[in-house]
Amino acid sequence: MRLYNTLYDDFDGLFVGYSAVAIILTTCLGAAAAMVILMNGHDLIQMSQLFVVLMGAMGYMVSVLAQMKTKFVFNALILSLVLSSILLLINVWVRY
Repeated sequence: MRLYNTLYDDFDGLFVGYSAVAIILTTCLGAAAAMVILMNGHDLIQMSQLFVVLMGAMGYMVSVLAQMKTKFVFNALILSLVLSSILLLINVWVRY
């Protein structure tokens, strides 16, 4: 919880700069996850995983563009990064 609070305080202090960098980060990580998911096929399971990755990344971007509270935006960023990372690692493990 201490790490979360430290990261949040830093994010809150420089919200505009971190939001721009985080948009690039979530876009790149989400694109990599989408690529690996689609490399494994295009069945219902892969399409469901692709939907989860896209909703996570788009949820973060929408929260930034809608100028929601900083805490909500930070939590959306963490959720987006965690979802994309987990699905990326799972699909790399399945592929190779």
